Amino acid sequence: MAVKKLPVAKAINESLRTALEADPKVLVMGEDVGKLGGVFRVTDGLQKDFGEDRVIDTPLAESGIVGTAIGLALRGYRPVVEIQFDGFVFPAYDQIVTQLAKMHARSLGKVKVPVVIRIPYGGGIGAVEHHSESPEALFAHVAGLKVVSPSNSSDAYWMLQQAIQSDDPVIYFEPKRRYWEKGEVNTESIPEPLHGASVVREGTDATLVAYGPMVRTCLEAAAAAAEEGKSLEVVDLRSVSPIDFDTVQASVEKTGRLIVVHEAPVFFGSGAEIAARVTERCFYHLEAPVLRVGGFHSPYPPARVEEDYLPGLDRVLDAVDRSLAY
Repeated sequence: MAVKKLPVAKAINESLRTALEADPKVLVMGEDVGKLGGVFRVTDGLQKDFGEDRVIDTPLAESGIVGTAIGLALRGYRPVVEIQFDGFVFPAYDQIVTQLAKMHARSLGKVKVPVVIRIPYGGGIGAVEHHSESPEALFAHVAGLKVVSPSNSSDAYWMLQQAIQSDDPVIYFEPKRRYWEKGEVNTESIPEPLHGASVVREGTDATLVAYGPMVRTCLEAAAAAAEEGKSLEVVDLRSVSPIDFDTVQASVEKTGRLIVVHEAPVFFGSGAEIAARVTERCFYHLEAPVLRVGGFHSPYPPARVEEDYLPGLDRVLDAVDRSLAY
């Protein structure tokens, strides 16, 4: 049966399995992805079924992992690299932004580097320092990289398929706090465009734009607001670079208000670019300033207080009230 109900983590596993079966040039690499099946068990069973030459346990050396993946891509492979936690990506940041992102332009289009870098990101799991970061804006700022983040099981499956098939490098951010939430996956459907936003709830009074882990929070906020007679539209951005501004613009032109929500700090976050661009494109449609909801401009806190740091239902609804008050 093509339609299955899967947790996000299992949908990613199924997507990797499909890609490994379809193309012998696809490889999965990372720390503990093989025998252990990953710290979140996302790659569970893959090494057993495809062997150690295709699902590769690497040394604990992120810059070496990404550097090796670049070399493999130049030889015709399609490596899918796992960074074990978001905060561990920075030893590989040099390889990603100075090599991986630049190869295509540097070679005047002659060289393609089809590398996917999977990064479990965000908080909400009670982890220690360097395990709950949201660094997507750092990568979205780098020309030559595609940056995407699914919010549900179907997108987790299909967006990874599309990322692996892309000839450009893709940073694939996985919302780890949503790994165990189930949703329907139709493995025979026609997927939406990788970089297309999706209106996941219709509304008329204000638009909430989010991606990854915050989409569910915004849907919960819209349901709560509906009980008070407020109609909120929720747009799942899905892609942070490039951004589907046409879908966002169409929604804002309808509602006249926009609140952008992400886990990452508001200061210099991706919401700033969205707010600026929407203000330019929708100035005469806006009934209120574009508002942003996100984390604070501080290091990620200890687990005991992370719920105070993370944007939740109350902070989203407070922003909605402030927008509607104009």
